[in-house]
Amino acid sequence: MTLRPAPLWLPVMVAVSLLRGSCLGASSHSMKCFYTGISEPSQGLPHFVAVGYVDDQLFSYYDSNSWKLQPRVSWMEKVGKEDPQYWDRNTRILRVHEQIFRAGLETLRNRYNQSEGFHTIQRMYGCELRRDGSKGGFYQDGYDGRTFLTFDKETLTWVAPDPQAQITQRKWDTDLGFNQRKKAYLEKECIEWLEKHLSYGNETLLRTETPVVTMSSRTEVEDGMETHVCRVHGFYPRDIDASWTRDREVWLQDTFHGFLAPNADGTYHYWLSIQIDPKERGRYRCHVEHDGLQDPLDLELKEPTDSKSNLGLIIGCVVAALVVVGVIAGIVVFIKKHQDGYKAASTNDKGSSSSDQGSNQAI
Repeated sequence: MTLRPAPLWLPVMVAVSLLRGSCLGASSHSMKCFYTGISEPSQGLPHFVAVGYVDDQLFSYYDSNSWKLQPRVSWMEKVGKEDPQYWDRNTRILRVHEQIFRAGLETLRNRYNQSEGFHTIQRMYGCELRRDGSKGGFYQDGYDGRTFLTFDKETLTWVAPDPQAQITQRKWDTDLGFNQRKKAYLEKECIEWLEKHLSYGNETLLRTETPVVTMSSRTEVEDGMETHVCRVHGFYPRDIDASWTRDREVWLQDTFHGFLAPNADGTYHYWLSIQIDPKERGRYRCHVEHDGLQDPLDLELKEPTDSKSNLGLIIGCVVAALVVVGVIAGIVVFIKKHQDGYKAASTNDKGSSSSDQGSNQAI
């Protein structure tokens, strides 16, 4: 992702500077790339897959079957209008990565003394603009589902968990220029492209949807304790602060938190429960803060409308949680196994690119 200064980018940069002061600081935003190479594709999986995400939205996709990088959201078409060579240039870069991945799979299979079969090599990297104004970046390689190398951008070194990975670690750590380019990409180019993407997709990425907060409660027949569930639904962006408070202080005891999960329309939902003595009901509140709210919400706990056991409620929550866990686990496995990887750049490409052009290092 090397940006070249040109009048072409000026309107975007002006928009980004305005967004910095108004929207970007309100919530955290991230850009992440996931690449994966597979030794023996099965069930239609390609040899190589590369995807890019802004926040939780897939914006670009490439695989070795199509040999072409393509947009996955309408607002990415603006990039091609600004820079007509963008898609072709990045396609060429990803084809180089694909070849590096194929060679890397063979190298690591021999290094780990493994037989032929199904093996994967992954890379995931990205950057983040946090809501407090700070920035973050990460770079990590994996092999067969395990961490292979992690980049420490503060020390300009690679961290290796086993002797086989240390071979590559020593090789890359001797190339100070390679590591410096990696740090520069994470701290500068990646952030600049994240801001550009946020400006292009501002209608969806920078929108706010107000959370709908509801409460439900049940009384335990066995011991008379009450379980209260606070549900927060339909909010965007995903950053939210929801907690139980007791006497206006955050209260963690006897609480259970659900999973922050996406809805089909791109918004999110979340829930949390608490079990209390009904004599102290008035001391508790469900506290919610979100960009879509002008002021924080503090919802009082209501007396249960019936005395039925909350066993069904608890079972429902647990089942829902397990379903969400299964979905998230499936997504994570898919991304880890089929969407992590390399971003290598052709040395003949001099132009702007959304790929990390400082990563064309063989394992």
